[in-house]
Amino acid sequence: MALAHELDVNVQGALSDESKGLSNGELIRDYEPLPDVKWRFGKPNYARVNKFYFENRVMKHPEGSLESVVTKIVKNWEVESHHIADPHQWKTMDITKFQAAVNGGCPANAQLMADIGPYNLLIGETADYSGKANTFEASNKNFSSSFPEGFAWEVLEVYSGPPSVTFKWRHFGKMCGTYTDKSGKEHKGNGEMLNLIGLCIAKVNAELKIESLDIYYNPTDMIKPLITN
Repeated sequence: MALAHELDVNVQGALSDESKGLSNGELIRDYEPLPDVKWRFGKPNYARVNKFYFENRVMKHPEGSLESVVTKIVKNWEVESHHIADPHQWKTMDITKFQAAVNGGCPANAQLMADIGPYNLLIGETADYSGKANTFEASNKNFSSSFPEGFAWEVLEVYSGPPSVTFKWRHFGKMCGTYTDKSGKEHKGNGEMLNLIGLCIAKVNAELKIESLDIYYNPTDMIKPLITN
């Protein structure tokens, strides 16, 4: 994710080469927005999270491999789902069919995800986080504060190719910021690395646009380590 406090709504336009990963010698995002795109919080800047990703990833997939293709698809999806408010400006998803579900739960369509945000959709309700009580903007600010060096994401393994792409993923970040729980209590990070592992089944069409995401992981594994007092 691009860090919320580094965004300026007045800054629009295409992603920089640095955000695409090219300054690190590797293209990890090849997202090209529509010419009239309106970024929700301003053009995302992935420089900081990219630095963290390249320094701390555990897998480096060859360019052109299925794993590298899936990496770009998901990172491009993250660009849209976090940073473009209007689903009609999304290019990575077939919004007429798109659904996302967590652990076999009730699926959400494109508009609902655009309204509540990926964090609230994917985490939902836990002992120390409430997706219902957080706005899109509040959730982004909270996790940007929790992981000030970035909360990076990588593909670990891909088990099957299109049209039903099954893959194992890792979300990781250093807990060196401040997390605010659902009661409003602040928790100062201990500096340790949070490693979140999950599985996803993504159905895509012939153009590799996402039609559905079935995501499996334990949301408590993301939130509990952030509770430090």
